[in-house]
Amino acid sequence: MSYERFSTENAALLLIDHQVGTMRWVKSIPFEEMKRNALMLAKAASILQLPVVLTSSMEEYAQGPLLSELEQILPKEFAARIKRLGIVNAMDDDNFAKAVQATGRKKLIIAGVTNDVCTVYPALSLVRDGYEVQVVADAGGSPSAMADDIALRRMDKGGVTLTSTNQLIAELAGSWATPQGGQLVQVLMTALQG
Repeated sequence: MSYERFSTENAALLLIDHQVGTMRWVKSIPFEEMKRNALMLAKAASILQLPVVLTSSMEEYAQGPLLSELEQILPKEFAARIKRLGIVNAMDDDNFAKAVQATGRKKLIIAGVTNDVCTVYPALSLVRDGYEVQVVADAGGSPSAMADDIALRRMDKGGVTLTSTNQLIAELAGSWATPQGGQLVQVLMTALQG
């Protein structure tokens, strides 16, 4: 099977449950690193004008609201976020599934919190439904290193491509010499210095 790279023309980004409460449950990666990576993805999507679907689960409860920075980076997408009422697999939520289909893209980038619950099921469902899926492992995490490892292995076995934030942004950029590539380098450099 030949690999066609994920690009501005063919990919969409799904950010699942980057909520202040939920993110505090993650112990497999430092909170600030996970947050930085998720926001880098949002900034990259904004620069590249990728379709983005945001979703949250039970914001009024312990999970809390989505990161406020997401509203600053992606205001339109934040306003249109899909608020799930406890549905574990976001693809089982009709509104989310319709929003994913509405992107018109068959290559999907997913980052979610937590990898072992909120990311694994929609990623596997989307592969089953014929999508090409990359999960950005370091823009999410799990309550333990073991839980994260098992979730990543399960996704890998299920046909999901695992990637990292820097790797994915480089793939989407294609070239640092373009105007968008130059902006993406700034996103990466700022994050690395921070």
